Amino acid sequence: MAESVKVVVDAMGGDYAPVEPVKGAVQAVKERQDIQVILTGDKTAIEKELGKYQDIPKDRIQIVHTSEVIETAEPPVMAIRKKKDSSIVVGLNMVKKQEADAFVSSGSTGAVLVGGQVLVGRSKGVERPPLAPLIPTKKGVSLLIDCGANVDARPSHLVQFAKMGAIYMEHVVGVENPRVAIVNNGAEEEKGNALVKETFPLLKACKSINFIGSIEARDIPAGFADVVVCEAFVGNVILKLYEGVGATLIEKVKEGMMSSFRSKIGALLVKPALKATLKTFDASEHGGAPLLGLKGLVVKTHGSAVAVEIKNAIFQCVQFKQQRINEKIAERINDQEQSTSEPA
Repeated sequence: MAESVKVVVDAMGGDYAPVEPVKGAVQAVKERQDIQVILTGDKTAIEKELGKYQDIPKDRIQIVHTSEVIETAEPPVMAIRKKKDSSIVVGLNMVKKQEADAFVSSGSTGAVLVGGQVLVGRSKGVERPPLAPLIPTKKGVSLLIDCGANVDARPSHLVQFAKMGAIYMEHVVGVENPRVAIVNNGAEEEKGNALVKETFPLLKACKSINFIGSIEARDIPAGFADVVVCEAFVGNVILKLYEGVGATLIEKVKEGMMSSFRSKIGALLVKPALKATLKTFDASEHGGAPLLGLKGLVVKTHGSAVAVEIKNAIFQCVQFKQQRINEKIAERINDQEQSTSEPA
């Protein structure tokens, strides 16, 4: 049997805590034998949720009681400093102390990002850890990097994002020689804002990645690139628009199918195929967004995450650990091309 991977799940984070985090953890340990889950949060509330399930492998689910919860509206830095017995801080400290391999949370994004950098710490040579979710495309999935961690990024940061993203897609998703592109407002090399114009030649000169040039937003869903590089403001706008348009289209398709007797008959005929197709565009099927470039693994799921997304985020951690992604990132970031980057 493969070495067991120990994942901490923030049971108090997200809109549906502790119900969905606990459910996702239970599903994960039932489906795979190589996972141990530690649930951080209020012990009484977690035990109540665990009591709903039969045949739980109790030797692979552990509870670590915490007395505090970091709310979404709290200032992240202050919350991390003051609420040392929160489910987020305790979980991150377990990764820092190597008592666990990874941490998964649907809680405060700010607190997870700040805590990941301050408590777990950056790998040597990493200037800014990016958030990198997998997004569905016509050809499978692409990695959007960065989607929320570094709004004011520098060219050297984007070059590191490209390297980290290429490693992730190759070793976690299994894409050989992944295509890397930078988000731009045109395909021409001379287009873009100051950041893109400065970054483009650095990416072009980077021999360790397969840089294919610029990508316009409309080409992202078509899967023209495997790694989509941008700073966090642009990335977050892309991600939120992606999710919003997807949800609206699904709603309109369902509305259209129920609009008449004839359309309802047609809906019954196409339902199996449509359901399978829509599932490939469900972001929850791909887990959460890892904060890459840390000494340990931290994964942020949506605040509205339900059990399937949390379960898949846990599975994501297993693949990440088994493929030694942290070690590979540290090696790539500190290669000879580091000299092409500007100081942080």
